Amino acid sequence: MAGAALVLGGGGISGAAWETGVLAGLHAAGVDLTSADAVIGTSAGAVVGTQILSGVPVDELYSRQFRDPVGEVTTHIPISTLGRFLFWTLLGGDEHVRMARIGRAAIRARTMPESERKRVISDRLPVKTWPKRDLRITAIDAETGEFVVFKRDSGVDLVEAVAASCAVPLVYPPATVGERRFIDGGMRTAANADLAVGFDPIVALTPVSLAVRRSRTAEGQIESLGQGIRSIVVKPDGHSRKAMGTQLLDPAFRAASARAGWAQATSVARAVEEVWASVRD
Repeated sequence: MAGAALVLGGGGISGAAWETGVLAGLHAAGVDLTSADAVIGTSAGAVVGTQILSGVPVDELYSRQFRDPVGEVTTHIPISTLGRFLFWTLLGGDEHVRMARIGRAAIRARTMPESERKRVISDRLPVKTWPKRDLRITAIDAETGEFVVFKRDSGVDLVEAVAASCAVPLVYPPATVGERRFIDGGMRTAANADLAVGFDPIVALTPVSLAVRRSRTAEGQIESLGQGIRSIVVKPDGHSRKAMGTQLLDPAFRAASARAGWAQATSVARAVEEVWASVRD
């Protein structure tokens, strides 16, 4: 096996804060998930993955969740947009065709300028260069519907890769990488945990865990990798879901989400340790 993998799913600003709180709380309890051999980040998880591999201590990243969100743009997702996401998810047929349909809609949508969105993403990242460790960032080609995974050797700018992974269609503009435009990797699945093929153990933090089919959940994707893999999927508990609110892109919920993540970490630390301890064996 290739080592331990940490999967960080999508979930907006609230989801990123919750993931940071869980990571910091686990670290305080003696479970250091930032030691993973590979970090797989989708959308919010791409931001958090980049942050924890930047060299900034996780407790410092946690404390930043309580500062005024300078430069962040409050965004609310209309119910109509959520309905379109659900409709797209339920559509059958070829995945590339469905993703390309979403991508075309994203290209046509009126959103903030791409330059402004890139600035927001850049401000979230402590460093602008790829870490030496294995960081994988997911996105989808807006024109072809192809699912892509950006890595250090992909020849892609890190800020652009993260912006692509965070480009929620109809909400934010598709992100330009080279000559192509990309949308949120979470449109495939919220976690994309099946990218952890070959890794053992696997820990997945999934701020958004709802899925129409089990095969689209982190649990189902990890099961597809084979039997005997030591793994655990951590989802927001009731307190965390309440703290995260219903508008995951609103920075007003960031502090409460981070605090709830830390609190939840104390209740799951032992279970996560039982899986992660094998890293030290």
